[in-house]
Amino acid sequence: MLRAEILAVATALLDAGGDPRAVTLRAVARGVGIAAPSIYPHFLDQSAIVLAVVQQAFAELCEWLRSAVDAAGEDPRTRLHALCRAYLDFARTHPERYRLMFGGAWMPAADSGITPDQLAELGAGTLRLVADAMTACVDAGCCTSEDPDADAVALWVGLHGLAHQRAIATSFPWPADITERLAVPLSHLVA
Repeated sequence: MLRAEILAVATALLDAGGDPRAVTLRAVARGVGIAAPSIYPHFLDQSAIVLAVVQQAFAELCEWLRSAVDAAGEDPRTRLHALCRAYLDFARTHPERYRLMFGGAWMPAADSGITPDQLAELGAGTLRLVADAMTACVDAGCCTSEDPDADAVALWVGLHGLAHQRAIATSFPWPADITERLAVPLSHLVA
């Protein structure tokens, strides 16, 4: 229960300021209404709290994408497009979390206790959803990809680039169909 409260306050601090440095042990403890040492049974240090925020954000992104795909019906092409739009919607709706997830603003200290495997696992579920959607398109005959896993990485890079550009170039007149213009060639979809 207390761990969840700590994580909720840390996420709120990030969302309010967009800077992981605002997620201090003191600020989190103050937000929860506890003394800072009460955090230690749940999180080793500030890096561990921020890692948990990042892990939670990736879990939220996965759920966001799954919901969009499930709501899109049975057509694999429609499901892939829904996934792409949902990815971009998540980045737009949660800009601070998205920046933390992918922006490189946070990296744990070498002595933080966070393992390379924990870092490598971040985003793996999201990428798996993209690859699965592409594989379904290959199986349905609407995608010519010969390597859906590698092409899923290319599609993710394209979506990530578009999400980033939309965040920094807010007044740019983006074409209404920019998501499809990006997703169709990168995912090797055919008519």
